[in-house]
Amino acid sequence: MKSVTDDPLRTDLREAARAGAGNVRGERHREAINMENRLYIGGAWETAKATFDVTDPSTGEVFASVADADADAAVRALDAAAAAQASWAATAPRERSDILRRAYELMHERADELARITTLEMGRPLAESKGEVVYAAEFLRWFSEEAVRVGGEYRVAPGGDYRILTTRQPIGPAYLVTPWNFPLSMVTRKVGPAIAAGCTMIIKPAEATPLSALALGRLLTDAGVPEGVLSVLPTNHAPEVTDALIADGRLRVLSFTGSTPVGRKLMEQAASKVIKTTMELGGNAPFLVFDDADLDAALDGAVLAKMRNTGESCVAANRFIVHEAVAEEFAAGLAERLSALRLGPGLDPGTQVGPLVDERARDRVAGLVSDALERGATLRTGGKTPEGPGWFYPPTVLSDVPADARVMREEIFAPVAPIAAFPDEESMIAAANDTEAGLVAYAYTRDLNRALRVGEALESGMVGINRGLVSNPAAPFGGVKESGIGREGGYEGIDEYTEVKYLAVDL
Repeated sequence: MKSVTDDPLRTDLREAARAGAGNVRGERHREAINMENRLYIGGAWETAKATFDVTDPSTGEVFASVADADADAAVRALDAAAAAQASWAATAPRERSDILRRAYELMHERADELARITTLEMGRPLAESKGEVVYAAEFLRWFSEEAVRVGGEYRVAPGGDYRILTTRQPIGPAYLVTPWNFPLSMVTRKVGPAIAAGCTMIIKPAEATPLSALALGRLLTDAGVPEGVLSVLPTNHAPEVTDALIADGRLRVLSFTGSTPVGRKLMEQAASKVIKTTMELGGNAPFLVFDDADLDAALDGAVLAKMRNTGESCVAANRFIVHEAVAEEFAAGLAERLSALRLGPGLDPGTQVGPLVDERARDRVAGLVSDALERGATLRTGGKTPEGPGWFYPPTVLSDVPADARVMREEIFAPVAPIAAFPDEESMIAAANDTEAGLVAYAYTRDLNRALRVGEALESGMVGINRGLVSNPAAPFGGVKESGIGREGGYEGIDEYTEVKYLAVDL
């Protein structure tokens, strides 16, 4: 694999982090990338007591350091949010819409910079990072259009003696906890509706990817978000920060994207203050291929659903459930396609598959593969951890994977595709639903009746029929069972940040 230690921007960033200086791309870029010991609270930069390091997964090297927020910083951020809430809620919807539209345009103007930041932080190919910038910006555009459509109803009471008026109002300060795997779009998917609804907000990015959120904080301020409305709290002490915010009593919304175990804990904490929660939690997505499927289309969809973001996605295809009549052909085709993908550092122009986020993630997936092989699975390609720096794991295909293998029961979050064969539709649906998760599922068939039948039978919040990508800012994103509660995106996304007020008007 080609080394990227000679990349000019990477060298600048690493030297800047070590020397405490900015890099050659100017003041705004220095603020976003190399924050040293400064926090972004209520639209202003504050000095923090401590910092923590940010590591490049392609090399395992530290390339920047950022402020490490503590409980006191969290309370100051909530002070700012609470103080600004009333005036922000009273801001004209069109003004909030215009801010989101300007932020959308700024994301496109700064696309190259934002893409390189995310690739440095979490390792994926630069082309995919550029794609995420576009996707993330679309949430800002979508909710800029929804900001002016938050309304209510006028109804006649059944008895005819008075009128029922309803209106939707912003709930109040929101705590937005985002993951590392999509560090831009998971922020805009929450920030967009919060701004549109009129909620102030505090963003806590993942420890692995704080720079993306800091860059977005600067961008949103440049777009016109007023003082006090937005804070960004990178921290290596998430429980301390979260505990302080939830215990305070002024926080009214908690939106979390991350693992199911952490989500359960946060829901327990939020219940103590009756805080409204939105949870997008883990997945275990089945990818069903029926005997009448267009196999070329199914293989194209499988590569997209499995390999997007190096497989580090809650909506990545996790289990390939294939009719036995086409299982061998599908396995051979998928192995051929995945083995042709180039593994390497994200900033290398030829890279198609980047590193995993850290060493623990790589070691875990290696354990999943070993477990499957010990239980009788067949290795079709990959399966061996490469030597050298960085947290790389090759695209891997396993066939004949037994149902009790860990790789069929746990969320993989890596470029590993386990395949199991089944004799009929009934057994395929039963296998797909045999999980506590229910975020997304995929199904390939040429039969329209089967597509509708299977789509309704799958226990999942989202289903892709003959397509390997379901995420869209205009569609409601979310799961059932232990994959979460609430929806993000679509017309439904803004509802998570508003509450209905009913007025009884006596005529």
